[in-house]
Amino acid sequence: MFRVSISLIMLLAVIGGCSSNSADPEATEQPAASPEATQQAADDSGVPASFKAGTYKAEADGKDGTIQVEVTLDDKQTITDIKVLSQTETAGIGVEAIDKIREQIITGQTLKVDAVSGASESSNAILAAVENALNQAGGDVAAFKSREVAKAGAGKTEQLSADVVVVGAGASGVSAAVSAADTGAKVILIEKTATIGGASNLSWAGKFYNSSAAVSSGLKVNVEKEISDWIVNNHWRVDAAAIRQYVTKSGETYDWLTGKGYSTTFINFGGEQLHMLPAYETRQELLRAMLAESVEKGGGQILTETTAKKLITGAGGEVTGVIAEKADGTTLEITGKSIVMATGGYAANAEMVKEAFGFEGVNGGLGQNIGEGLKMAWEAGAKVPDNFGGQMLHQTLARATEKLKAEYEPFQASYPLMTTYLPTFMNVGPSGARFRDEAATLTAVAAANTSAFNGAYHLVIVSKSQLDALAAKGMNGVKAPGLPGMPPEFYAAFADKFTLENPWQNAEKVFDSMAANGDGYKGSTIEELAANAGMDAAVFKDAFTKYEAAAKSGVDSEFGKAKEYLLPMGESGPYYAVIAEINNLGSVGGLIVNTKFQVLNDKRVPVKGLYAVGLESEGVMYNDTYVGNGVGLGYSFTSGRLGGEDAAAAALGQ
Repeated sequence: MFRVSISLIMLLAVIGGCSSNSADPEATEQPAASPEATQQAADDSGVPASFKAGTYKAEADGKDGTIQVEVTLDDKQTITDIKVLSQTETAGIGVEAIDKIREQIITGQTLKVDAVSGASESSNAILAAVENALNQAGGDVAAFKSREVAKAGAGKTEQLSADVVVVGAGASGVSAAVSAADTGAKVILIEKTATIGGASNLSWAGKFYNSSAAVSSGLKVNVEKEISDWIVNNHWRVDAAAIRQYVTKSGETYDWLTGKGYSTTFINFGGEQLHMLPAYETRQELLRAMLAESVEKGGGQILTETTAKKLITGAGGEVTGVIAEKADGTTLEITGKSIVMATGGYAANAEMVKEAFGFEGVNGGLGQNIGEGLKMAWEAGAKVPDNFGGQMLHQTLARATEKLKAEYEPFQASYPLMTTYLPTFMNVGPSGARFRDEAATLTAVAAANTSAFNGAYHLVIVSKSQLDALAAKGMNGVKAPGLPGMPPEFYAAFADKFTLENPWQNAEKVFDSMAANGDGYKGSTIEELAANAGMDAAVFKDAFTKYEAAAKSGVDSEFGKAKEYLLPMGESGPYYAVIAEINNLGSVGGLIVNTKFQVLNDKRVPVKGLYAVGLESEGVMYNDTYVGNGVGLGYSFTSGRLGGEDAAAAALGQ
């Protein structure tokens, strides 16, 4: 449903030494000098005796791949240029961060640069690459790390005011700001990153129930049945009025967005009313145009790289504004009659997610969503929901994918990933115990939640005979019922090869590389595989034996897996275990709102002046975790549209 970064969240690893000084020797080599003269020069200039001016190449791992740079240093150890030779970071997020960090390094001649909010991995990668280049040159890295970046606004305070202040410029925040401005309110929208659009820039599609496009295409949802089923499926622990509001009014959002120039395309996705967002590269521009035509035309402001720090409250507990900090260090005191929180949740805060939900998988959402917006609202009197902790678990990821892409073309690098989406392979948890009917892999949310319930990862067991079948007949060889149900962006680079009959060339070699890279395991016997993967040998042997018996008899007495999905392992190794992790697209909830999107306190009474839209308010729709298909994005746009109108009406006394 959502576009996500297909790389796994990784520890920053500098990959250095891949090239050496590449400058013209006549321009960079210095004449030989005596040790005494060299030491004296170093003492006087601060340039290490070991330093050699020139141009150096270095690289480091970013969020979406390797960032390679070329750093030029003069004979005074000044960084005169940083060229980005290659990178695959996300446009609108990572790319802008790289450019900004590059500029700050050159301007300040420093590596003591703060990561760009929302793009910490991209920021840290270019810093690491430049540091590596300095090390190659024999430069004084410690000196570069000690130089402070002067902030022009440090110590300064500015006062601003508006009718409505919106914190966060994702889909919900932009929608809230635009609809509030259209109502006649003066709006200030603040966003801590340099990017407008948040997760909507990475997403695939949203659900707008019974939109004019859906109905005209012949697909109409029975609204009452949809609402009833939704409530029952969430065990009645939801706000039925909030669900009804979304289901009955989200269709209007489709027309509203279209009228604003943000056109989505309806598709009948197996009976689901999904609406594909505009081309990825156009989305931020379209949202900025919406803001220009409403917020800015109405005298309001859009302040990016401005981070909210605290909500301002009055003597009666009412929320009257926001204290924020600009990138240059200036403190802003922004007062408003209605404050709308649209800060995107806390899925990037691993400690918070683990404490609230016990999840230890991958954050596939935005790095800036660390929960400070929730904490500010809680401090201002908002109630922590009883169902706090829900997450938007979705796709399955194979840890091996990114490293394999450095060795193989995309189709082959994705072999392990594709096995995680097929029901004909045996799945076990970290202990080695089988934990589900693997047909759950056919449904993204079922696959994600069954895995997450059983540990930080699961293992997909693949045998030599199964690899041979894949090499001979492609996925038809392992009786795949259909193509792996991966999001389109996962296979976009090899769509022409993504067929059931295409043979998996070099399959065993790819899986050997996976094991060698530490992103999976190999064993000549099941006992050796268990030992290498850290499984309990007895537990895994018992699970394996039972699975083989089920495959031979066609009866899975443990989990009821259908006969057509029971594929024998074969009697000889080697055997492989693919490390499969679950992608968390975002947290769900954290604040309780009513149907006017007013935030409620412990007595479930509105906190005066405080509103919330988007993911942070979505907990009223779900019992414990997100199970929607397109709802996250559809709700973000719809709650923003409606919540902005409500916030503006209150601010204007309407």
